[in-house]
Amino acid sequence: MSSYTKQDILRMVEEEDVEFIRLQFTDMFGTLKNVAVTASQIERVLNNECMFDGSSIEGFVRIEESDLCLHPDLDTFVIFPWRPQQGKVARIICDLYMADGKQFEGDSRYVLKRAIRHAKEMGYEFLVGPECEFFLFDLDESGRPTTQSTDNAGYFDLGPVDLGENARRDMVLTLEDMGYEVEASHHEVAPAQHEIDFHYNKALHTADHIMTFKLAVKTIAKRHGLFASFMPKPKQGINGSGMHVNMSLTQNGKNIFVGEQDENGLSREAYWFIGGIMKHMRSMTAITNPLVNSYKRLVPGYEAPIYIAWSATNRSSLIRIPSAKGEGTRIELRCPDPASNPYLVLAVCLEAGLDGIQNQIMPPKAVTENIFELRVEEKNELGIEKLPADLGEALTELEASDFIRKVLGSHIAEKFMKAKRAEWAEYRTQVSDWELEQYLCKI
Repeated sequence: MSSYTKQDILRMVEEEDVEFIRLQFTDMFGTLKNVAVTASQIERVLNNECMFDGSSIEGFVRIEESDLCLHPDLDTFVIFPWRPQQGKVARIICDLYMADGKQFEGDSRYVLKRAIRHAKEMGYEFLVGPECEFFLFDLDESGRPTTQSTDNAGYFDLGPVDLGENARRDMVLTLEDMGYEVEASHHEVAPAQHEIDFHYNKALHTADHIMTFKLAVKTIAKRHGLFASFMPKPKQGINGSGMHVNMSLTQNGKNIFVGEQDENGLSREAYWFIGGIMKHMRSMTAITNPLVNSYKRLVPGYEAPIYIAWSATNRSSLIRIPSAKGEGTRIELRCPDPASNPYLVLAVCLEAGLDGIQNQIMPPKAVTENIFELRVEEKNELGIEKLPADLGEALTELEASDFIRKVLGSHIAEKFMKAKRAEWAEYRTQVSDWELEQYLCKI
């Protein structure tokens, strides 16, 4: 990512004929928001003089303290390739500040920056590579999204069987135009399901990229007459979509997870990092999997992990150690889904891992067997816990964790819990078609 000055931004806006600038930020639920200004306002933008009413956005601030200020991160300036090339549209991702000049505690980007600062104080830099899955569905005659598709392709299939191949190719080319380094893209296991992976990067850049990635994918899908969904489990009976997170720590430019003499190629810091994540995983799950629907993906039979275990060999574990060695050594957390807020996900992962390092938390032994095939007694003997079964249980675990609530900060922890408790309560009052089919005529 480039390092820009104010003069660089002014020059690019003029030379590239930029007419609109979208000042983007992410709310605590992971929804991208923006305020658009014309190029005539760029000086005001660069001087941190753009304000907006934060009380209108759920979970931000009260009416009596509603003014929030947008502070642009100049290095995130990019021109949208899909917009007109005359009177171009650019975006800048912004940090949020209060009117008194203090950083806004409800800004999820700030939560990640705070965790990164903690890692830096310990001498570490956090690198992350995400694997983002999504579905491409048809639109109906009115242009509304459906969950239908004539695509019946499977894992790694190609055209003409893979009906989303052209759309996915345009997504990759668009992302590359925006400066992304896309490592791979392919059709996933379920019909109409796709994955695009981008290169390892610093954690803040990665979280920014995930938010922009979702916007680009939805935009390009619509141009192809399709709807891109990041819903974790949009259809019954097929695999859901995950957002696996590959993580490593570097110190003085070297990957500290490398353990050349270890049978798994891991250092003691890597094991401690795993131990920290496993210790806090149940209380992190409401952040990594924040929807009612998230837990319909986390069930046996569809490749998603539900057991808190690690392995270097099998994919039924929550944490997997990919086969790449040396500087490619990393830890893959497989439960997060693409509906989550990437800033919060990476913050809780990093802080949990750092807690493991600080307190030298060794994980239990690796589980080499397929956990789904183990008997209950065997799992109990191995001390294997399960992830929360639903959002309500996940919220209870979050509420009980002083550690994770401290990572989030009191503002986000309180507002997130309140909103998600309301979501869970509303869901529990719903009567589904399944219940009517099962009970209406039988009782």
